[in-house]
Amino acid sequence: MSGDERVPTRPLEIHWSDRAKDDLAAIGEYIAAYDPVAAMRWVDRLIVDVERAAEMPLAGRLVPEFADRGDIREVLRRTYRIVYRVRDEAVEVLTIFEGHRLFPQGALPED
Repeated sequence: MSGDERVPTRPLEIHWSDRAKDDLAAIGEYIAAYDPVAAMRWVDRLIVDVERAAEMPLAGRLVPEFADRGDIREVLRRTYRIVYRVRDEAVEVLTIFEGHRLFPQGALPED
């Protein structure tokens, strides 16, 4: 581990981008059309995965499309990719999408 990578002593804050909130809502709505109870469970699991990422942000794998960006990580939940950015005091959830799809345009901030 290099000197600039810190292991947090407490979970980082979680910031949800508007896109990630919309993604989560759309996933829930899609599943709820078939099984509302399963939709609630699935969305809860995705949120728990985000909370785990906040506990160990560098444990998420580097996003293959942005392997040169060590701050962009992801965790997988079956076919879904939860993509987040590691900040000093927070993880920012950028997008959640099915892994068979291409990485969403505009999901990665320009800064």
